[in-house]
Amino acid sequence: MKDSMVTTALELPGHRIVRNLGVVRGIMVRSRSIVGNLVGGIQSLFGGNITIYTQLCEQARADTYASMCKHADELSANAIIAMRYDATELMPGLTEVLC
Repeated sequence: MKDSMVTTALELPGHRIVRNLGVVRGIMVRSRSIVGNLVGGIQSLFGGNITIYTQLCEQARADTYASMCKHADELSANAIIAMRYDATELMPGLTEVLC
């Protein structure tokens, strides 16, 4: 699925919704590694952007987005409307990311 056919809006300008195929989703559960926690802890001492965690979050979102698009392709969808991200900490160091 093309990125231009995925939107957070309730409509896709220039296109008409003719059929709803249901909910599509991508889900990923990620944990921080011991090395990631160590590097993140050191970076937090200096303040600013904690790049190791930023990279982890970006990768989790990219993976869930790809999973969601794959699910939509399996349903033969040609667009995804009202896309959202959500994250829930399942336990310390273990996070579910949903798209």
